[in-house]
Amino acid sequence: VQLVESGGGLVQAGGSLRLSCAASGRTFSSYAMGWFRQAPGKEREFVATIRSIYSWSSGHTYYRDSVKGRFTISRDNAKNTVYLQMNSLKPEDTAVYYCAADRAPFYSDDALPDYWGQGTQVTVSS
Repeated sequence: VQLVESGGGLVQAGGSLRLSCAASGRTFSSYAMGWFRQAPGKEREFVATIRSIYSWSSGHTYYRDSVKGRFTISRDNAKNTVYLQMNSLKPEDTAVYYCAADRAPFYSDDALPDYWGQGTQVTVSS
C-alpha cells in the first residue's frame, strides 16, 4: 500500500484545511486508516482513525481529545481516499501530518501502522 497526502498549507488561526490521502491497491477498504502529526521538537502523536468496513465496528472513528469537535476523518472507499477535515485550527495544530494504514485498528501515539505517507505540512498562524 502506498499513501500520498495532499492538502497541507498555511492558514490563519480559526481557519480550515482538508487533508487527503490517496492509497494505492485494491484492498483499501480492508484497512484501518488514520492520521498522525509531528511538530518540531515534539514526539509524533495520534490524531484520528477510521476503521475498515470489515471490522466489527465498520467506519467507527476515534480522535485525539484535543481535536474532538474540530477535526473529522472520513473515507471514500470507491476513491481509495481518506480525508481529514480540520476546522477551527489553532497554532498548536501546526505540524507535519502523516497518513497511515494498517489491517488492525490503531488509536495511540505509540501505534506503529504498517504503511505511512510522506507527510504534508500544516502551519497555523496566530
